[in-house]
Amino acid sequence: MTTESAVVGTGLGIEAIRRKLSSETVGRQIYLFGGVSSTSGVLRGLAKAGAREGTVVLAEAQTEGRGRGGQPWFSPPGLNLYASVLFRPSIPLKAVPVFSFIASLALTEAIWGEGLRAAIKWPNDVLVERKKVAGSLVECASAGGQVEYVILGVGVNLNVRREALRAALGDAAHAATSLREVARREIDRNAFAATFLALLDRWCRVYATRGPEAVLAAWRDRDILTGRRVEIRGDGERYEGRALGVNRDGRLVIEDIRGMPHQVVAGEVRLLD
Repeated sequence: MTTESAVVGTGLGIEAIRRKLSSETVGRQIYLFGGVSSTSGVLRGLAKAGAREGTVVLAEAQTEGRGRGGQPWFSPPGLNLYASVLFRPSIPLKAVPVFSFIASLALTEAIWGEGLRAAIKWPNDVLVERKKVAGSLVECASAGGQVEYVILGVGVNLNVRREALRAALGDAAHAATSLREVARREIDRNAFAATFLALLDRWCRVYATRGPEAVLAAWRDRDILTGRRVEIRGDGERYEGRALGVNRDGRLVIEDIRGMPHQVVAGEVRLLD
């Protein structure tokens, strides 16, 4: 199996990441590819083959990277971070949504480390200056209601330029940016990857030792939606309301204009104010 590929410019490097990585579990095994269909797809195969918890798959580029709702995630080579991490938590299937929040917690703190303010937009978007810079996706396998493994996949716009986003995303580019565009400097991709993986490791331990309540409390502190007017689209529905926050199961609670509560499991959420 290929584990590393040279890329023009400031390419990712396993040893460069390891030199900066301080973690107990995440990063036990790191695979780095020049290009893959998706890092989560590669890691899924490794998980089924018995890969250990903490295994990480990184890629310089993805050809079939996906975001929320199956939307394509723009994954140009040599610029950003595309990573998937394997966990084998002893939790019931219904606990996975809250467990997955550790990814956005780690992402926001890694971005804070670059001197930028970041917030979370349910369920998995990370925003800087109200524009999306990162997102995470969760997938899992279970048996008898218990989780066999969880894969947390992330995409972070680190050094992609505004012009490239506009060319790839069209009108949707107005809602996206990169850390480089906001910080006005190049982001060290190896350092950012190591920081993110170390923080993900720490939040996994918080979940294990302090429980989902600690994760929920931290996530709610970074939530940008609570108290705001929003529009919900999905499953053939479209309605407006006010976000009341996330419940203990990780679902977004919305009070519509008639005062009726809704628990949102999936769908597109758009800020109206």
